[in-house]
Amino acid sequence: MQFDIAFALSTVPSILSAIGMTLLVAAVSCVGASAVGFGLELIRRSGGPGGLFVRFLIDFIRATPVLVWLYCLYFILPFYGIRLGALATGMIGLSLYYSGYLAEVFKAGIDAIPKGQAEAARALGLGRMDMTVFVIAPQMLRNIAAPMGNYFVSILKATPYLAVLAVPEMLGRAFDIASDTYRYAEPLTVAGLIFLGLALLISLAIKRLEIRLLGPTAR
Repeated sequence: MQFDIAFALSTVPSILSAIGMTLLVAAVSCVGASAVGFGLELIRRSGGPGGLFVRFLIDFIRATPVLVWLYCLYFILPFYGIRLGALATGMIGLSLYYSGYLAEVFKAGIDAIPKGQAEAARALGLGRMDMTVFVIAPQMLRNIAAPMGNYFVSILKATPYLAVLAVPEMLGRAFDIASDTYRYAEPLTVAGLIFLGLALLISLAIKRLEIRLLGPTAR
């Protein structure tokens, strides 16, 4: 069976109709993973029993497959009276899973900040929250723009996992077309090319952000 370009082009509108869902899941998951990951890193740095638990939790998250998180949230939590919709499950699952990886990115970014910055902030009488928001976070962002962007691309590429929960994202739509027509090459190729385009756009945006934060040296 030869690749039919005309049929491939005919699948584009249908697959693009699900791009909004894909971008919504990716955007919410990126924000959620960043917020949770940063919180986990702050708790880990605080030390004590909480820090030790978070250290284990981060390693546990990174050692388990993302599908395990999705299946546990969707199929196991209802036994304990917690029911989540497919979309909410997907966004929460991706946020939790990638928070473990982003916590490590934040750790490296904070470790790269000279210790004198925190000491100067304390000498000026800044509280822990003000020091984190106004001193640590801006400098950390300059250090982690590129690796954080890579994980944002990974989150985008992980959105097809939500097809197992019947979330109507792009790859799931491509499989629907393939199941109806018994032609898999064309719709899957179209979906792959659209994902490639989105990933390149995210990489370009991150690169521009990195240049803005670091100046001409980031080129």
